[in-house]
Amino acid sequence: MSIVKKLMVAAALSAAMFANAAHAENVKIALVVKSLGNGFFDAANKGAEEAAKELGDVDIIYTGPTKATAEAQIEVVNALIAQKVDAIAISANDADALVPALKKAMERGITVISWDSGVAPEGRQMHLNPSDTNLIGETIIKLAADYLPEGGDVAILSASSTATNQNAWIEAAKAALPGKFPNINLVATVYGDDDSAKSTDEAKGLLKSYPNLKAIIAPTTVGVVAAAQVVTDEGLIGKVNVTGLALPSEFKQFIDNGASQAVALWNPIDLGYSAVYLAHDLAVKKDEAKPGAKLSIGRVGEVTLDDTNSAAMAAPFTFDKSNIEEFSKIY
Repeated sequence: MSIVKKLMVAAALSAAMFANAAHAENVKIALVVKSLGNGFFDAANKGAEEAAKELGDVDIIYTGPTKATAEAQIEVVNALIAQKVDAIAISANDADALVPALKKAMERGITVISWDSGVAPEGRQMHLNPSDTNLIGETIIKLAADYLPEGGDVAILSASSTATNQNAWIEAAKAALPGKFPNINLVATVYGDDDSAKSTDEAKGLLKSYPNLKAIIAPTTVGVVAAAQVVTDEGLIGKVNVTGLALPSEFKQFIDNGASQAVALWNPIDLGYSAVYLAHDLAVKKDEAKPGAKLSIGRVGEVTLDDTNSAAMAAPFTFDKSNIEEFSKIY
């Protein structure tokens, strides 16, 4: 082989080795969701990929269990530890049950944050709420109260009974009732486990158990669709209003047919984007998660950590007949 050819081969091998090394050095961030096949989390993954492209050195591993249980998420976390990912950003099915596995991840040098649904402080470095907890709680009650001028009975159809975010929002909603919504009577809270079939059964059970029910509030994108479909199928449009937190693309049909007057949500694309941005900067730039710290969330802005190392991204936004067509084309 001539010297020129040898040099060309050597150059090619060096280039290949450099490319492989560059790829190997990419930051592996796992976006762990409560369950796969959920439109809210699929939208969050779009934002995660957007952040990865913007940051330039990130590979996203989008993963989660098929059923929204803590046990299934623990298996996912253990698998990610074995893969030696650089960061885990998790929306937790249980605040406490995941702590041992996530502590093990941090002991192995893996950055851990929670987002959407939080992990207990000892199991993560920080938590990103989609919005302020008290504001969300008040908003979901107001969405029902605005269309009940005389007041009346309402019920809540939540996700799982251990979901950190759902429980916090429900407690905030209850706290807002006496002072701000005295004519609203919360008769029951039931749990559909973010499963469409179970949520449907729970919604049917509420309508049977409470014949004077005026509204079902579902602070879960799975539950709100299930409840609105039940109200539609049982011919109760105009009698029972379904509201809560919903993806416009999934819920537009129920605003259109009158099963719901209005729902709210933050932008899940922004939420996934912000979670990855935070995980990256903690893992790579070694930003410190401590009370009072101001951390960048890229194009979304900046958050300030409170004394539990938690922060809120943005206020919830209301969707009704005036705007749901526009936003249903986005997410």
